[in-house]
Amino acid sequence: MQNKIKDIDGVDVNVDPVELPENAFRELADGEEYRPVMHPAREYREVTPYSVTMGLVLAVIFSAAAAYLGLKVGQVFEAAIPIAIIAVGLSGALKKENPLGQNVIIQSIGACSGVIVAGAIFTLPALYILQAKYPDITVNFLEIFLSSMLGGILGILFFIPFRKYFVKDMHGKYPFPEATATTQVLISAEAKGSGGQAKTLVIASLIGGIYDYIVATFGWWAETITTTASSWGTAFAEKTKLVFSCNTSAALLGLGYIVGLKYAFVIFAGSIFVWWIVIPLIGTYGAPEIAALSPSAIFSDYARLIGIGGIAMAGVIGIVKSWPIITQAVGLAGREFKGNAAGVKQVRWQLDVSMKHIVFFIMLALVAVLLFFWLGVIHTLWQALVAWVVVAVISFLFTTVAANAIAIVGSNPVSGMTLMTLIIASAIFVAIGLSGTSGIVASMIIGGVVCTALSMAGGFVTDLKIGYWLGSSPRKQETWKFLGTLVSAATVGGVILVLNKVYGFAGPDALVAPQANAMAKVIEPLMMGGETPWILYMVGAILALILNWLGVPALAFCLGMFIPLSLNTPMLVGGAIAWFVNSRSKDKSVNDARRDRGTLISSGLIAGGALFGVFAALTRFAGFEYEFGASESLVQTLGIIVYVLLIAYLIWDSMRVKKI
Repeated sequence: MQNKIKDIDGVDVNVDPVELPENAFRELADGEEYRPVMHPAREYREVTPYSVTMGLVLAVIFSAAAAYLGLKVGQVFEAAIPIAIIAVGLSGALKKENPLGQNVIIQSIGACSGVIVAGAIFTLPALYILQAKYPDITVNFLEIFLSSMLGGILGILFFIPFRKYFVKDMHGKYPFPEATATTQVLISAEAKGSGGQAKTLVIASLIGGIYDYIVATFGWWAETITTTASSWGTAFAEKTKLVFSCNTSAALLGLGYIVGLKYAFVIFAGSIFVWWIVIPLIGTYGAPEIAALSPSAIFSDYARLIGIGGIAMAGVIGIVKSWPIITQAVGLAGREFKGNAAGVKQVRWQLDVSMKHIVFFIMLALVAVLLFFWLGVIHTLWQALVAWVVVAVISFLFTTVAANAIAIVGSNPVSGMTLMTLIIASAIFVAIGLSGTSGIVASMIIGGVVCTALSMAGGFVTDLKIGYWLGSSPRKQETWKFLGTLVSAATVGGVILVLNKVYGFAGPDALVAPQANAMAKVIEPLMMGGETPWILYMVGAILALILNWLGVPALAFCLGMFIPLSLNTPMLVGGAIAWFVNSRSKDKSVNDARRDRGTLISSGLIAGGALFGVFAALTRFAGFEYEFGASESLVQTLGIIVYVLLIAYLIWDSMRVKKI
């Protein structure tokens, strides 16, 4: 029998609470301390063969799923919530005793998948896109793997000095939307089990997965509903350049629900600004050769570039706003490195990897990056050294921007920051004589390292905040994050190679890969001596400044400007469903329960749709071909009917919660 040991507050050390403390989400009063769920004075089972193995398995599965979804629709779902649900469900099914600490490690390792995927697919497929035009550009698995792995390692190491600032010192000041939801999932199992949640997730995953698999493999209904599918819509588009379209993917619908109406509307507004204002103006009053283009061609060649300029400026604005955070966090880390924190009792719950070790590993990682650039990419030492300096400086400066964005809105502006990195790096490379196709390869590989580093920094703050609320050991999370990064980078590299062989990234039926296409469009004129559309970039930058001045999320708006309308419309539909579900009852607790159930169902739609999307790619890779043979009007009509049924299912199942 355990002794009844009391802490200074009179709380039994051996008894953990079954819900988060009352002060978990608010600012602390002077002298008030936050005590996590797992008591700081006790040791818990965290890193075990079970937790590490399950974390790595889920990292592989969700890396493949997220890579497919991101390349198909341009949006990478965050894997933290579905992985947490799976971890909780498995621990319940296996009857694990006190599994909370192990579940945190499973989630932390598995969540490497989404962040590594975002870093890789936003940049590296651009090499395949440009390869279609410049055959001497080569891409191989080792370049993709090392770019992703080294970027992920830098992101982990650069963020650790900022952990205490973001997760402890700023307690209650940042909402951490994704970390909040994931933490609630993990703690819910402590109170009432997770069988119902696991069942709901499995059903939603099967519905979303089978739905998306059928449309991708058999084409029984339209994957994209569009006005140009009809004769009157085509004629109207030719005269006015106005088009409306909506992707019917289950995964996208779920993604829109989780993003919510506010940001889904801002993204959609950016898309409408381009598709219903800019494109008609350019197509009507532009030069004859432009007016002859289709709306999609005008979007790709002209209008989208305004969004690229806006995204780059949004990244600059983020750095300016985050400068005080950078100086404060570096000061805290510096004092710890010098030993000024000696005498302060270090408890398990607040113990990071030693700053001396962090500095050593940062130096080691930077040396590895330099060798990779020199021996594997650029082959000229002084040019590789310049590229190395660009990566080190920008990755470090943008670390706080990424973490700050995740902490406030749960969305990482990594693509905009990477675009600015490419513009800066390309201008520097051209100045030092590195241009042409070799310059393209160098810039994109370097962009991949930076993009992955920033993506990892933003994702890691979520993991560490979850650990802070629940009381896990940050040192263990930080240490085992490296292994998850290694496995996820290897998986993403393989998936990109397979998807390129099955679908390709260039051509009429290629994967959309909107961010990679944007990167390719930026890098080509800079490196190949073409005309760079600086005016369009400047217009976007000015627009971002105006939006920021007006208080509109500039990054979200500008992202909508360069992602196709068909992919933004379902985001708005999903966000509208979330608002509807969360506002029908006069009882706030009922609305909250319905919202949370909808989040669970949407997570299932995302995970199932993405996973079965990988299965669909493998089906095609195996040589299976199917032709439905129905008329376009019938396929479009069936697409509308089935999509409405999917929407009805999401609303109905979310609203089934009546009382808490």
